[in-house]
Amino acid sequence: MNSHDVIRDQVAKNRVVLYMKGSPDFPQCGFSANVVNILRSCGVEEFFSVNVLEEPEIRQGIKEFANWPTIPQLYVEGEFVGGSDILTEMYRNGELQKLLQK
Repeated sequence: MNSHDVIRDQVAKNRVVLYMKGSPDFPQCGFSANVVNILRSCGVEEFFSVNVLEEPEIRQGIKEFANWPTIPQLYVEGEFVGGSDILTEMYRNGELQKLLQK
């Protein structure tokens, strides 16, 4: 399987997927930490995460898969939602909470 197949499989099998630097308990960048905090503030304690620092093929592949140049990247129900800035804005205006409560 190539990286796109792996990513496609991960986002299909898990409701909430976060591609990040580090892990939810030990984020290794401020943007990843921000998204983890936002998810937890929305009541999402359990989600599938991928540490792209440990998986270089996924790190590059996820940027191509979503046509989005930065990490973290959040997927909900198989759909790309956004990175840290977009998620922060969606959280502030209540859109993210609605999306995650479905």
